[in-house]
Amino acid sequence: MNPLLEIAEVSVGQHYYWELGGYQVHGQVLITSWVVLGIIATLSFLGNRELKSTPDGFQNFTELVTEFIRDLAKTQIGEEDYLKWVPFLGTIFLFIFVSNWSGALLPYRLIEIPNGELAAPTNDINTTVALALITSISYFYAGISKKGLGYFKRYVEPAAFLLPINVLEDFTKPLSLSFRLFGNILADELVVGVLVALVPLVIPIPIMLLGIFTSAIQALVFATLAGAYIGEAVADHH
Repeated sequence: MNPLLEIAEVSVGQHYYWELGGYQVHGQVLITSWVVLGIIATLSFLGNRELKSTPDGFQNFTELVTEFIRDLAKTQIGEEDYLKWVPFLGTIFLFIFVSNWSGALLPYRLIEIPNGELAAPTNDINTTVALALITSISYFYAGISKKGLGYFKRYVEPAAFLLPINVLEDFTKPLSLSFRLFGNILADELVVGVLVALVPLVIPIPIMLLGIFTSAIQALVFATLAGAYIGEAVADHH
């Protein structure tokens, strides 16, 4: 069996499988991902359908989010190259943020499906690994598009004997990104689920509020690290 397919089989709990092109995919992840994308698209439409030079109403909110992401990109990537990466970092941040909050706030578990249960898309290791791999491809693309093949000189700097360590570092970046996000979101939902089952409803509320806060922090951490990796790839090392 293909070892990559074995890794893709890593899962927690039961899943609602769909057959697409001869492959099994986690149907509940696609359903909740579409919900997340629908929420983002709706909010974007509401905030930008009637743009004004002096923003008011919901346009204030969307411009606040845009400015926040621009500042994040500028801080992590640098003045010269940050602008072209704002859409990427914004997409990553908003998808993870809305995914995490949808898992914490929407009553997914009240919706019955043939097998498994609905949860935040980031509660599935396949989603977080996909986000981490997209980030890895992005910072390789950023470095190679700016420096050409000279980008790979970084692997033998400051000394050639550091080559294995520098290569290993690039392999561990997507692993740390994916497992950090997956582990935190899964742990939060498991803790809340156990507390709701064991004690009255009022007791888990502080834990749920803490989970909402940490969910936002996880989206910020992922986007910040993605920006930092891209910034490292495009930085000039002298």
